[in-house]
Amino acid sequence: MALIPLAIQILWLLIGIIVILGVVWLAFLALSQFGMVVPQNVKNAVYLIILILIIIAALTMLAGGGSTSSFHLR
Repeated sequence: MALIPLAIQILWLLIGIIVILGVVWLAFLALSQFGMVVPQNVKNAVYLIILILIIIAALTMLAGGGSTSSFHLR
């Protein structure tokens, strides 16, 4: 059945999203701790770029093109 590999790819995508957003949030937090103020426009632009990349990855995965996971189950 083709739904199990798709579900696994969706879970890997969600884990990747959480990791990427966590790293970006920690980077913004570290910059603010060192006294560097990141403007809200820059934060919004970074989050928008991440959102666009997530949408591209999800659509590619659902269309069946490319490989969004590091392994294939057979």
